[in-house]
Amino acid sequence: MKNQTMKALTFKRYGKSPEIGFVDVPRPTLKADELLVQVHAAGLNPIDNMIPTGMFKPVLQFQLPATLGSDLAGVVTEVGSNVTRFKPGDAVFASIFDLGTGSIAEFAVVPEHAAALKPVNLDFVQAASIPMVGLTSWQALKERANLQAGQKVFIPAGAGGIGTFAIQLAKHLGAKVGTTTSTGNVELVCGLGADEVVDYKKQEFENVLRGYDAVLGTVRGDAIEKSISILKQGSKIVSLIGPLDAAFAHAKRLNFFLTFVFGLMSRKIMRLAKKRNVTYSFLFMHPDGAQLTEIGKLLEAQRIKPVIDKVFPFEEAKGALEYLAQGRSKGKVVVKM
Repeated sequence: MKNQTMKALTFKRYGKSPEIGFVDVPRPTLKADELLVQVHAAGLNPIDNMIPTGMFKPVLQFQLPATLGSDLAGVVTEVGSNVTRFKPGDAVFASIFDLGTGSIAEFAVVPEHAAALKPVNLDFVQAASIPMVGLTSWQALKERANLQAGQKVFIPAGAGGIGTFAIQLAKHLGAKVGTTTSTGNVELVCGLGADEVVDYKKQEFENVLRGYDAVLGTVRGDAIEKSISILKQGSKIVSLIGPLDAAFAHAKRLNFFLTFVFGLMSRKIMRLAKKRNVTYSFLFMHPDGAQLTEIGKLLEAQRIKPVIDKVFPFEEAKGALEYLAQGRSKGKVVVKM
């Protein structure tokens, strides 16, 4: 069993030519608190494409060549000596984002604290589509924004991977949801529960929406700055795409220089937010099996349904990342082993 190799999709270096491709790597060995999972499906996320560019190099630790992918669903084949909650044969799902390893491989190592049992009503592809968007939405809306019933939250790009999940979670929490999408996806986001839908091909959202309590920053460019005008006094912006801020640097225990740089990067948005008495923060999702278990209950109760755009076979994982990079998917892109 030991010393065997497995196929994994890796990148060899940061920058313009990361050399993404399949290689044979040693099958991982387990620490006492880890599970070895045979991966049945891996969900893709935009950050999987950003990591090889080197954009997050100061804050994410990888040993190169590094396996790509953050989300997975599969079956436990081995457990470390201290693991108590899982056993071989269990079907699990997890995000292993920021844990130094990747999920687009035949096997993956998952710390026990990051894993959750797969919802029984979902297949592996559906389950693999959930962890990062589910945990990000949970940590942003429930924890950071403390979204309450009756409040209004703006979730731009409602038809995307994060949007399709976040809209459903916000509705479950009793909030009203505003979103943006293109003409062809209006029906999809309304079906997920969006209350105010702005077709961005016809209108600018900042001219239409008013009186919001929270904004989830999911779109690059100046959308976050524009969203300040739709917010009430005392409301919150939680950004998933930056700019990174000093609080994030402190939380990651980064050095003084990076803390200073992130402070500069977020200075403009902080200043604009302060004028309107709005708080801005950057959120980096962290894996959490307990939260994923709660999300799993919502999926089992069908309060939230996975939205999947396209499934690629394992051999075409590189093409799947390229497809995701085009930014046109409705819901999630998943690689199936």
